[in-house]
Amino acid sequence: MSKSRFHLAYHVTDLDEARAFYAGLLGCAEGRSTDTWVDFDFFGHQISLHLGKPFPVANTGKVGEHMVPMPHLGVILPKAEWDALAAKLQSAQIEFVIEPTTRFAGEPGEQSTMFFFDPSGNPIEVKGFADFDGIFAD
Repeated sequence: MSKSRFHLAYHVTDLDEARAFYAGLLGCAEGRSTDTWVDFDFFGHQISLHLGKPFPVANTGKVGEHMVPMPHLGVILPKAEWDALAAKLQSAQIEFVIEPTTRFAGEPGEQSTMFFFDPSGNPIEVKGFADFDGIFAD
């Protein structure tokens, strides 16, 4: 099966704040835009941020010992890239829902993870895998 890219569109309350966060902090390249939406290259995938009311979120997803925000968007990075992003976000004093941590250590699917919100309250999870073969491990 060929590797494809996802496209996700969701609401933000302020495009300038979104640009500062996604481009300035996360390092996502900006694509096309109008006065009501902007596209970003979100780690190789396309997100389209439209002005509007963000979706409701609740901590209803139980993963390990944590209740995580649902729904949420996320990306899986190679562990070295995850480490660099985690350090950058910590240095910027981002408020985390779940601090950068490793879960399922020593098990199939071992992963590093962190959860945080964008300025509009949209939850984002970033996972890091040392071995991408473990992403779908049983």
